[in-house]
Parts: sequence; structure tokens; C-alpha cells
Amino acid sequence: MNWEQLLSLKRFGDTNKRLRKEQDETRLGFEVDYDRIIFSSEFRSLQDKTQVIPLSQTDFVHTRLTHSLEVSVVGRTLGRKVGVKLIEKYPHLQTIHGYQANDFGAIVAAAALAHDIGNPPFGHSGEKAIGEFFKSGFGSQFKNQLKEKEYQDLCDFEGNANGFKIATESRVGREGGLRLSYATLGAFMKYPKESLPKRPSNHIADKKYGFFQSEKELFLDIAKELGLINRGNENNISYSRHPLTFLVEAADDICYTIIDFEDGINLGLIQEEYALEYLINLVRHSINSKKYNQLSTTQDRVSYLRALAINTLINEAVEVFLNKEEDLLNDKFTCALLDKSKYEAQINDIIKLSIKNVYQSKEVIDKEIVGFEVISTLLEKYTSAIINNLNQKASAYDKLILKSIPELDLKEGNSIYHKLLGVCNYVSLLSDSRAILKFKMIKGITF
Repeated sequence: MNWEQLLSLKRFGDTNKRLRKEQDETRLGFEVDYDRIIFSSEFRSLQDKTQVIPLSQTDFVHTRLTHSLEVSVVGRTLGRKVGVKLIEKYPHLQTIHGYQANDFGAIVAAAALAHDIGNPPFGHSGEKAIGEFFKSGFGSQFKNQLKEKEYQDLCDFEGNANGFKIATESRVGREGGLRLSYATLGAFMKYPKESLPKRPSNHIADKKYGFFQSEKELFLDIAKELGLINRGNENNISYSRHPLTFLVEAADDICYTIIDFEDGINLGLIQEEYALEYLINLVRHSINSKKYNQLSTTQDRVSYLRALAINTLINEAVEVFLNKEEDLLNDKFTCALLDKSKYEAQINDIIKLSIKNVYQSKEVIDKEIVGFEVISTLLEKYTSAIINNLNQKASAYDKLILKSIPELDLKEGNSIYHKLLGVCNYVSLLSDSRAILKFKMIKGITF
């Protein structure tokens, strides 16, 4: 792979090549990507979606929206730091093509901003609920009516693939979805492969999948434009990651490692003395003891250590990226950047404590149970109504359900796969509170 292709400004529908040196510096294409994401309705819905603590009524616990904003800030810094060094290493990127160091930051920031845009309500339990609906629930009846990869898309419903769908799916008046640059879409794609085959692999890009069958052709066009390395064949679509994807992933890893931990402390799920010890182990080399000892509240002490920890891990991720840049360009780097960090042990200690005390806390588990019930019920009612309507067997109740969800595409020509995926996509875009309201309506619960 080479940076000239990887930094492509191409957008869906372009007939002429976009050149960086011809860009308006006050309205740079990669920055337009950021604007389009942040003003989209899909992004705004993240303000009421679970990050870790579902339906939390406190004002300091993160939602998907605040998490995404923080990841994008960290991502911008990562990209800019890397960009400075890459422009020094490849001066022709600037002198001939016009690229600037901040372009790398703009791409990573935009991709990071969108990284959770496809996640359903109720956190990762929302993905599991959709998958279980098709594996063993009401949706399993459709298995024999779908191609193998189509069915697998539904059984392993993946927020990353759904995010790619949201960013690129055409609809009337919005051809090409958000019409982001191919560089940003490439950086967004953590798992550039289809849902099948599942193959045992230590390569991080094989951990999940990144696009549904409905977006396969567009993905292939993006992969070709960016010059991603083909790791599969026509029956097994799999490509190398865009190198900047590793920075997007690092930004996410840094934020959920440190900030989810901070949320757990502020909620009282993690005792302060344990928390401070774990964070100090990570930032011992940079802590100002005099300043730290002047802080009188838990929140201030944790906030100070969090800022130091994020800065430490940013610098560490940049160092690993630059040391491994040639391997990244040749698809020979197969793990997350922070997996090669000298702070790996400290990071793992923090994550283990978060898993035990936060992710597996009673509050989280109880609300995930609620999420399973809500999502399963919505999927059953909506898929039943959609498929019955497709088969011209819609009952009066089905017709009422369809009137309540006019957003769904009800064109007769769509396949069962597109109908089912459309329902999943619709449910995934609901906020936590909106999903509960619709659940109550279907159950006849008075408000």
C-alpha cells in the first residue's frame, strides 16, 4: 500500500479525480467528512445510547455520543502526531500532492467520530440480542430463505458493518449516504471482510466483519481505490486494513480503557484506593506529586490521572505506529497498537478491574436483560409485519405496525434479506429511550 492512494479524497459518485493541492484549505474535504457525520441524525441519536452504564441518570457517565466525541479528539491528536513524521519521511506527499500533517488527523478524527454510529441501543448487548433473534429466536425461521452469507450477517449482526451501511447507503435524496471520502471510510473499516468464512486467525482484522452483503460492491470499489491488499478471493472477500484504522482503534482503546474506568470510580463501582493505584502505575513517570496532593476530591484526582494516562498512551501508540509503519503498509502488523505497548500489563490490569466491577455489575446486567427483551420484541413485531406485507398476508395489526414505522422502505421489489436487514438497521438507530417507548406501545403499556 502507498499513502498517495490511502489518502484518496474520492467520494461516491465522483467522475473526476479530487486532488489535494486543489482543495480549499478553509473547507478541506476530510474536515467536511467530520461535519457531515456530526450533523447527521444517526450521530445525534448516540446522545441517548448506552456506552457502559445503560440508562444512567447521572450527569457524568458517558453515552455513546460523549464517548465518540472523546475518541475523535484523541484520534485527531494521534493522526496529527503521525502525520508530522510521515510528511517528513515522504516529503513528496506535501511538495507534489499538497497533503499536510493535519490531513492525517482530520481523517482519523472523522473515522473515530463515526466508529460507533452503527451500534444498536443498550450497548453490545444490543448486537447480541439481534444476533440471537436470528440464531435461535423468531428470526431463525428465515434461514432457509436466505443465502448463507446473508443469514450470517443477521446472526452475527455487527455494529461496524451497520455503521458502514449508514455511512454509505443510498436513499432518495441522499445518494451515497453521508458521501464521506474513501480515505475516511477506509480508516473507519476495522474489519475489512465479509461475515463468512469464519477462519481461525491471529490477525486482528479477522476478529469480526465489516460490511453486509448489501454493501459488498461499494466496499470493493473503496478497497480498489485505496489500494488495500487483497487477502482473499472472489468467494472470500477479505482485505488488509487501512493503516490509519490502527489509530482509530487505538483512540477507542485508550478512551474505553481509561474513561470507562473513570466512570466506574465516579459511580462507586471501583474503590478509589484501588483505582488511584492502577492509574498511578501507568503515569508514575509524569505525575506531579505536589500538584496531585493539592487535589481534594476523588473526581479531581481521577480527572488529573486520567489526563496523564491518555497522554501517555497517545504517545505510546504513535511510537508503535511509526516503528511499525512499513509492516502496516504491507499487512504484516496483525494486532492492535497498544498490544505492543510497554504499558500492556498496566492496561490489562485496568481492563480486568473494569470487567469485574463495571461491565459485570448488577446495574449493567439488569439493564442488558431489559435490552434483550425490548429488542427481541421489536424485531419480532416488525419482521412479522414486514414479511407478511411482502407476502401479501398482512393482518390489520401488521398494517398498524407498518404505519407506526413509515421510515422503513416498503418497496415490493426488495428481497427478504434486504427487508430483514432494513428492520435491524431501523431498530439499531433507535435510542435506548425511544426503543423502550416503542416497546411499551407494542405491549399496550400506558405512559
